[in-house]
Amino acid sequence: MHLSIATRLIWHCAEPTDILLQIEVAAMAGQRLLASTFHSTPLGHFTRVPAQDGIGERIWLHQEGDCTVTYAAEVEVLGRPVPLETLAALPPHRLPGEAVPYLMDSHYCPANRFSPFVDEEFGAFEGGAKVLAMRDWIAAHYRYVPGASNASTTAIDSFVERRGVCRDYAHTLICFARAAAIPARFASGYGAKVKPQDFHAVAEVWLADAEGKGGWHVVDATGMADAGSFARIAVGRDAADTSFLTSFGQADLRKLAIEVREIVS
Repeated sequence: MHLSIATRLIWHCAEPTDILLQIEVAAMAGQRLLASTFHSTPLGHFTRVPAQDGIGERIWLHQEGDCTVTYAAEVEVLGRPVPLETLAALPPHRLPGEAVPYLMDSHYCPANRFSPFVDEEFGAFEGGAKVLAMRDWIAAHYRYVPGASNASTTAIDSFVERRGVCRDYAHTLICFARAAAIPARFASGYGAKVKPQDFHAVAEVWLADAEGKGGWHVVDATGMADAGSFARIAVGRDAADTSFLTSFGQADLRKLAIEVREIVS
């Protein structure tokens, strides 16, 4: 799928503030960046640094007053959905180093708290079939409600309230998978089918491939994205690692506009 992306952010800092921005499509396997532009109002500081796992980049800004950032890109998404029910889970002792951190609890994903529920609800399933059962459970029991969660909402909060947005769906699925000893990470990105249009979040799980090794696979309990339609910005343990804007000081976000279109050739 060929995507056209346009993002515009406007915020205000009443005093000099450090900002960590993460909005650009990552150059990585499974997607090819064809073109991109980044423009901003004059800044006191601008530096790019590698993001989590070396996937994509974060941008350090230091500024005061109003700031406007525009980002545009065209990306070809090369990934294809894989029938997860055909894939096995690797036992923990066979996992590579890149997958191991994603077995652990993280700030928004206290997976150990979900172990009894996961054992009871999904114990009859294995591997990719278990992940699909988890995805379908969340899709059936959660309501997608914009504004229902905030920056402090954890997977436990979402599980209790049974509602949220894409990040909450992803956090819950990540907890379920980790509680079953399946590595799972959080991925942020862009998708043409995301409604209302915004930065989107999915879970990625590590499952064995045909050669018995392994790789990451997109799983979206909201049903709005899959491996063939999702352009990744960043990955991490949870939303804390992939936030589009992190301010070290007070920043007032005044506008966020995103447009993602599929280009048909």
